Amino acid sequence: MTTLSTTDSGPARTRPPVPTDLPPRVSLADAWSQTLGFASRAIKKMFRNPEQFSDVTVQPLLFTAMFAFIFGGAISGDVASYLPIMIPGILAMTCLTACMATGVQLREDMDTGVFDRFRSLPVARIAPLAGPMVADLLRYAIAGSLTFAAGMAMGYRPGGGAAGVLAALALVVLTGWSLSWAFTYIGTIARSAQSVQGISMMVLFPLTFLSNAFVPVDTLPGWLQGFVRVNPISHVVSAVRDLANTGSVTAEVGWALLGCAVVVAIFAPLSVRSYQRER
Repeated sequence: MTTLSTTDSGPARTRPPVPTDLPPRVSLADAWSQTLGFASRAIKKMFRNPEQFSDVTVQPLLFTAMFAFIFGGAISGDVASYLPIMIPGILAMTCLTACMATGVQLREDMDTGVFDRFRSLPVARIAPLAGPMVADLLRYAIAGSLTFAAGMAMGYRPGGGAAGVLAALALVVLTGWSLSWAFTYIGTIARSAQSVQGISMMVLFPLTFLSNAFVPVDTLPGWLQGFVRVNPISHVVSAVRDLANTGSVTAEVGWALLGCAVVVAIFAPLSVRSYQRER
């Protein structure tokens, strides 16, 4: 009986060393700084493509004039009486439209491959998504300011004064930023910018027109009033009316802020997770 033994004639194989100096987690301060960096990129992109401002410059002026003169006499008897009801509704509609553009532009950037480079950078995972949304705060502020300006030019006089108007504008901007997380999530799961726009329109129109944005709730059918009263856009519109028209902070303001927090808590993690899985 013989025993066979094998020996390695070549050099001994060794495992690669396990790295012990892994980079630490991104701190909150670094994540905020990186988010501002991506926001700066988005703002530069906006100013190099001025047509991106059309939905927050031309649209508020067009919708304010159109809805006031078409529906003012039928709903409130005259345009001046309809403006305190309509202006907050136009603000909500413009805010949702601007949020929809956020998802469309995100999908276009992802299709060009630029976000593949962002994934390879040592930055916080949320920074490439949150940066453009911070930049979009400028768009929401422009849309809200022009809507108020157009309404005042047509005779709208907010009873809440300058403080009420500024508080209402701040609430609209916050609402736009919160809702943009939902459209950002749609942008990460849709296959094309056209599909993002189609899905967003199906969300936009029911939320806007099945609310108290343009007509009093009591004039609607009974079966529809229940949905309108729980529609989060209705709470935002009511809160903006209370702030701008009377300068009072009511329970509707609290419900609107709670709704914004819920939307961010749900769709921000979903957007980041979907963005990480996108290849």
